[in-house]
Amino acid sequence: MTITAGTDPTFRNTVRERSGENIHGCFYCQKCTIGCPTAYVMDYKPAQLLRLIQLGQKDKVLGCSAIWMCVGCDTCGTRCPNHIRLAPVMDALRQMAMKGNYTPQPSIYALHRSFLDSIKLWGRVHELSLIMEFKLLGLLAGGPYTFFHGLTSDMMLGATLFLKGKFGFMPERVKGLREVKKLYDESASAGYASPQRPEVE
Repeated sequence: MTITAGTDPTFRNTVRERSGENIHGCFYCQKCTIGCPTAYVMDYKPAQLLRLIQLGQKDKVLGCSAIWMCVGCDTCGTRCPNHIRLAPVMDALRQMAMKGNYTPQPSIYALHRSFLDSIKLWGRVHELSLIMEFKLLGLLAGGPYTFFHGLTSDMMLGATLFLKGKFGFMPERVKGLREVKKLYDESASAGYASPQRPEVE
């Protein structure tokens, strides 16, 4: 992990306020990293990310892929001796990244966009429509490679899950869909509206 000279002294306080987590309390024991199920695909591990935030490395943090790899399982918060939960921190960082035009990789953006769109439309995740939108967004943002990458394995996995009754073709809306959409409207009015799709480089 390389530390650059350019720092933002207000960054760590902003993250702390937005996430509600005492990130200053991290003393780098790395229990969060050891327990994290997605740490192996992160460019900066959870403990490293907290240290970068403490050091005001705004560009490194908001421009990394690690903030998009967190699945919000809260294993880190359970293991942390200072009870720091990284899930709210990652949520705050993703919001800050989008507002600051730190564009994630097209495939990462496509997955998050598809997940949020599915919940907004149905009140829950409908796996089949999520996968279809994910592949379509990947094609639009990342080109043919993003669309076809893993397509065969996705289809085989989808067929297996369908045969086991894990998901159906027809989506089901939840009863409280109006309340779910209200949350999206409140988020948009607070300045967290959906950003533009990442452009192909």
